[in-house]
Amino acid sequence: MISVSNVTVSFGSWNLLDGVSFHITGGEKIGLVGKNGAGKTTLMRLITGEQRPTKGSVERPAGVRIGYLPQIMEHHRGRSVMEEVLTVFDYVKEMEAELADVTSRLADRTDYESKDYAALIERLNALNDRLALEGGVSPQAQAERVLTGLGFRRDELDRRTETFSQGWNMRIELAKILLSAPDVLLLDEPTNHLDIESIEWFEDYLKAFRGSVLLVSHDRKFLDNVTGRTVEILLGHIHDYKVPYSQYLTLRAERIAQQTAAYENQQRMIEKTEDFINRFRYKPTKSNQVQSRIKALEKLDRIEIDETDNSTFNLRFPPAARSGDIVFKGTDLTVGYPQKTVFSNAQIEIKRGEKVAFIGRNGEGKTTLMRVLMKELTPFSGEAWYGYNVRMGYYAQNQEDILDPTQTVFETLDRIAVGEIRSKLRDLLGAFLFKGEDIDKKVSVLSGGERARLGMACLMLQPYNVLALDEPTNHMDIRSKDVLKQALKAFDGTLIVVSHDRDFLDGLVDKLYEFRDGRVTEHLGGVEDFLRRRRLASLQELERKTAPAPVEAVPVAPKADQEAFKARSKEQRKLKNRIDYLEKEIEKREKRMGEIEKVLAAPAPSDDIMELTREYLELKRALEADTEEWTTLMESYDN
Repeated sequence: MISVSNVTVSFGSWNLLDGVSFHITGGEKIGLVGKNGAGKTTLMRLITGEQRPTKGSVERPAGVRIGYLPQIMEHHRGRSVMEEVLTVFDYVKEMEAELADVTSRLADRTDYESKDYAALIERLNALNDRLALEGGVSPQAQAERVLTGLGFRRDELDRRTETFSQGWNMRIELAKILLSAPDVLLLDEPTNHLDIESIEWFEDYLKAFRGSVLLVSHDRKFLDNVTGRTVEILLGHIHDYKVPYSQYLTLRAERIAQQTAAYENQQRMIEKTEDFINRFRYKPTKSNQVQSRIKALEKLDRIEIDETDNSTFNLRFPPAARSGDIVFKGTDLTVGYPQKTVFSNAQIEIKRGEKVAFIGRNGEGKTTLMRVLMKELTPFSGEAWYGYNVRMGYYAQNQEDILDPTQTVFETLDRIAVGEIRSKLRDLLGAFLFKGEDIDKKVSVLSGGERARLGMACLMLQPYNVLALDEPTNHMDIRSKDVLKQALKAFDGTLIVVSHDRDFLDGLVDKLYEFRDGRVTEHLGGVEDFLRRRRLASLQELERKTAPAPVEAVPVAPKADQEAFKARSKEQRKLKNRIDYLEKEIEKREKRMGEIEKVLAAPAPSDDIMELTREYLELKRALEADTEEWTTLMESYDN
């Protein structure tokens, strides 16, 4: 379907991609892996046509529809969630308007044998066919199904998009892409802002998706559940494995081990051959053997071991000046936005030297409280008190809004650096893996992982004694996460971090604030203590809409429960009867609409085209209403 042929992408004398080739066939689910900055996002941009290769070509069949979810995107404002998502169906509205226009023009014509009339009939049929292909389910119902699958509540669909966090706006963009029904999905770290229920729904969606998927993710389980092929970008080259991610890791290790063993055996053979040549080079009786072995060495196909990128960035936060004993204290805090209160009556106290995590579902107020800490947001009520000599460094979730895309990597640091650190900026950037020509890259072309590293480098320029980090590991590979974790453990100031990554938080934090259902609850101890007390296997289980119940013996249902069960069974029967009735009505309406379409395609002089058109449009509206009700009832019946 899509062919990448001998593609090279160069920045000056350095090749990010060097002669790579691979193909995406119909229905394939591919995991694209590699270190941050290896070229994964660049490869996706090449496929979409947003970027052109220095050499080589990318072939896309005419008419193929590509849905691309980048790491960083613009979010639209001024509409409700539902209104924004329904913009995907603008073309349907345009077709319906054209259908009404064509129908109206046909009603006024009597030249049934003319070419113009035949052309209008042909266009009428084409529009009806296109609209029929939309599946019969109304755009509103389709949008609601996808949005609720991605975690939105039905009562949130009328809220304006700007009242949601960046993560929720990413879900809106993802919903638009899925509803556009592309042939190929390119997804660059789509699970960064999804909670566990949304991830599970999305996994099922992608498994059932009939098109092709090229997926970048640092979530091993997600890759294993969705993909069946893994393409690795390593030092500008591609290695293609026809297996899911976990099997790829095993095969990759075996390949390197086999290469190493073969290389070592060949080196021993070469050494022995060269030793023989050197010993007998000048002996006439051995000249034929010497020449034979020299020729054999010249023809030898030398084994090489694939290079491995072991580079990692170095991070050590500067010593923190002493702050007051209390860094921040919130009393009876009620916080939110004009359209919504996010949490109420929160009691929060963060002391000097503590390492604190904010945990819970997306949208419950973690980032909102971060904005209060940074004095970007004023509470509705309650008191927010800041301690003596607090200097807070903030790593925002939306680094693309914080960093200036028009500046280079070096300019980003140079703009905020003061004092003698200015003379060491190149060394600092080198520690964060920005070397050579990397420092002259524009922020706009950096990958999500590179932006994350640059954002961390900015925090090194001033001696902050409080670090407030909002999802700092979202775009980081596993090695980078570990480096950051060790640096934060060694940091002698106060840490406040928002994260859903259990491995990252384990052993790092000593207090947690749980955000759930409009309340903030303090939990002393680390992540393992918290999970053990709550009988949870992972932090992701917190993100379920309903907290899992503790494991207990199941008692015999009392009479009241039995009566409730009977009542529910009766309700289910009523629901099933209504569903059966709607299915029959839908079938009748579709049949009648088909009959009218045949008449309109070749009307007789006695046919009332205006009346038939009116009946057709009424049937269509009724069909949409019935289909929408049927969809809603089926969801209730299945649950």
